[in-house]
Amino acid sequence: MSGPPLLSMRGVARRFGGVTALAGVDLDVRAGEVHALIGENGAGKSTLLKVLAGALAPDAGTMAVDGAPFEPRGPADALRRGISTIHQELMVAPHLSILDNLMLGREAERLGFLRREAALPRATAVLAELGRPDLDPRRRVAGLGPGERQLVEIARALVLSARVLVMDEPTSSLGRAEAGRLFTVIRRLRERGVAVIHVSHHLEEATAIADRFTVLRDGLSVGTGSMAGTSVAALVELMAGRRLGGIFPRSERRPGEVLLEVEALAGRRLPEEASLVLRRGEILGIAGLVGAGRTELLRALYGLDPVVRGRIRIGGVAGTADSPRRRMAQGVGLLSEDRKLEGLALARSVAENVALADLAPFARLGFLSRSRRDAAVERLVDRLGVRGRGPGQRVAELSGGNQQKVAIARLLHQRADLLLLDEPTRGVDVASKAEIYREIGALAAAGKAILLASSYAPELLGLCDRIAVMRRGVLGPARPASEWSETALVEAAAVGAAA
Repeated sequence: MSGPPLLSMRGVARRFGGVTALAGVDLDVRAGEVHALIGENGAGKSTLLKVLAGALAPDAGTMAVDGAPFEPRGPADALRRGISTIHQELMVAPHLSILDNLMLGREAERLGFLRREAALPRATAVLAELGRPDLDPRRRVAGLGPGERQLVEIARALVLSARVLVMDEPTSSLGRAEAGRLFTVIRRLRERGVAVIHVSHHLEEATAIADRFTVLRDGLSVGTGSMAGTSVAALVELMAGRRLGGIFPRSERRPGEVLLEVEALAGRRLPEEASLVLRRGEILGIAGLVGAGRTELLRALYGLDPVVRGRIRIGGVAGTADSPRRRMAQGVGLLSEDRKLEGLALARSVAENVALADLAPFARLGFLSRSRRDAAVERLVDRLGVRGRGPGQRVAELSGGNQQKVAIARLLHQRADLLLLDEPTRGVDVASKAEIYREIGALAAAGKAILLASSYAPELLGLCDRIAVMRRGVLGPARPASEWSETALVEAAAVGAAA
């Protein structure tokens, strides 16, 4: 693929006070190519995308589109120049229909009245192109699952007919089939001459779809080249600046007493039926497609969703209609799949988020010692490798992966014995995943019981002792991880068969 770049960035830098987010990034993206932007959490990817989208102005450096200077005065200006971004965190209006979300800011109108029907054929065509002709554009987004909401984001970008399409973790909420359809769409865009910047922490995804790559580390572009012939190990070494050990380190652990027993559990909608036994010192994985009921199972166990049938025993104590407050008192901790809406208080500081579950260690005579709290929190965030300005920084200012680490730090502070982990490494880079996996393994080795729901088969196979597959709300029997393969998990999740 030759010719001048459609998009060019030279020496782009950006600082936030005393923190350097970008120290000088070079990036060239050609028309009709898929370019993977790779880097650890905190490497500067999110800041670079905000500069490109016109949300931030660079402190130094130049940008050009088609050889002409590109200095967007805001996101609307970037859109007019053909730069469209699909953000990692969902940015849809739940109270509006799919159609209204697709046409937001570009509504068809006449004499001051909206003409929704005029936009309906275009919306229907885009949804069909994404492989979802069954989705009614008039349906409210509030009734969609995370995967379908992500598809609405993608469809909205396609409606713009963008020349440069930036996709920040576009498959983070998609199942295997939906991700496959997305890759088909990306290839079609490439054939039309659209430049696609693909940001993903799944390196196997990048190697499968991208033509070229650029790696960021500590705010600098440290490597670029053709994806053909470049190994995942080489990309990881560029990202981390060092060689990593095993991604899935196995801790020495031995299952102990039963901590959680679930018998024929059913929720109002999902799960339909789930039974399991989980012991101390064990990691039990829950596999399944998007919408199978994995998240609903964990929410029901934690008391967030109602239970209509079945029995739950924690530490030998039965009860089904418990609240999250009661579950916390029983030593249960939940890591939510959706950290933005319910996993974290984004407007609060790192220290407030981590310590919120248990302030007692920092209180004396009814007064909170912020210095003791901050010192304890700093030890936890250092242990997990959170990159930021310290305990006082607002969580909203952190990258997605560092936000996830803060959510995990809260569970460590809570000292829960039973951990319910829903997609624990969603939006986390490879190096950080290895750190989180080591922490999860260490917790199991220390006698914690861990129930881990994940859509990433290698994660389940590499980390878990046993794995059960949930299909259409029904949880199958758990088997040792050594008896499963990635193919078998996919088959069991999709058609109920196991190889």
